[in-house]
Amino acid sequence: MYYGYGISEETVRLAQRAEADCQPVFKKIEENAMICSAKVLKAFQELRVSSSDFIDITGYGYSDPGRDKIEALYAAVFGAEDALVRPQLMSGTHALAITLGGLLKAGDTLLYVSGEPYDTLRSVIGTSGDSRNSLIRCGIKYEEIDLIGDDFDLEKIKERVERGDIRVAAIQRSRGYSRRRSLTIDKIAEAIKVIKDACPETIIMVDNCYGEFTEDREPTDVGADVFVGSMMKNLGAGFATSGAYCVGKKDVIADIAERYSAPCIGKDLGANFNQLASYFKGFFVAPATVAATLKAMAFAARMFELCGFSGISPTYDEKRTDIVQVVDFGSEEKLIKFCTGLQKGSPVESYATPYPSEMPGYPHPEISAAGTFVTGATNELSCDGPLTPPYTAFMQGALTYEYGKLGIMRAIDEMFDRQIEG
Repeated sequence: MYYGYGISEETVRLAQRAEADCQPVFKKIEENAMICSAKVLKAFQELRVSSSDFIDITGYGYSDPGRDKIEALYAAVFGAEDALVRPQLMSGTHALAITLGGLLKAGDTLLYVSGEPYDTLRSVIGTSGDSRNSLIRCGIKYEEIDLIGDDFDLEKIKERVERGDIRVAAIQRSRGYSRRRSLTIDKIAEAIKVIKDACPETIIMVDNCYGEFTEDREPTDVGADVFVGSMMKNLGAGFATSGAYCVGKKDVIADIAERYSAPCIGKDLGANFNQLASYFKGFFVAPATVAATLKAMAFAARMFELCGFSGISPTYDEKRTDIVQVVDFGSEEKLIKFCTGLQKGSPVESYATPYPSEMPGYPHPEISAAGTFVTGATNELSCDGPLTPPYTAFMQGALTYEYGKLGIMRAIDEMFDRQIEG
């Protein structure tokens, strides 16, 4: 028995070695969490957060000081002028669609400089799917520039932006369902400088999903005009039960807010649905929760290496810029078994068995494990992957390192059909 929780002896021995190897990595993660926590605590104090800021506002949501305060907090912590933090934004994809719709008009050009975006956003843009409400069907032109060896093609970006007709240049920080590595803030800073030097009027938007607080800087710290993310990921920290956000320059947020609500109304409307206390609390503990996730993912990466799997990205000791861990299991059976084991190691619906199925917006059948308190929350321990070679698992989340470690160990036992003691 492992602390009274059934794990095989083989997996316990493997975990002890993996955890020992990860100690220098854990120390760096904890140092970053302290830097981010200090920024958050300072903002809470300087903006005089009060229990009165948590009061529920109903109806249209006029005159909501708590809503204004949480948005001021986001702006302060991320070095921005303004923010839109709302439960009406249903997901990261929804917030990105609202952002692009607010900033682009017919005849404008959107340029993705990080290659093809992830699956569901392609339907928003119109490069896949058949929605007549896609950006392309609404008269917006779209181009993309591929990455070169997991880095920006700075020369091609410079040449294209210098022509002066790019309204929005977009960067996807995390990998999505792709083989490329996620983009560090240092690399994003280089690309932003090239774009702004070539055409200062171009608006730079960063899809920051999965990336918040994984480094000590965010995209607005290095010149992005706006970045966007989901409350079901890092910044909700398991407390927020819905919502997404946009952080950036005041005029940019104003345009986005008018698409979110209505022209000339913008941020003035939108009841908080009694989410404010969870938003404040989630944001407050987010640096620690992100650190727990990063430690769990580093531990998982080392476990996968010790088990002999390939396609592990990032490796356990590699610099991380998001909470996603990737591994190629090499077979459909191993992928399904790992997801089954991770579900068994979850606190919610551990009795359920995941099966591959079709998912809206994705081209292949998917298998997913997500025994989460908030449905679909990817800052809680979860894993999914397409049922196509090389049978890659995309794993993320862990509200605490301890629970993440236990879930990963249970999944490895399941994958190797190891006998559980006790």
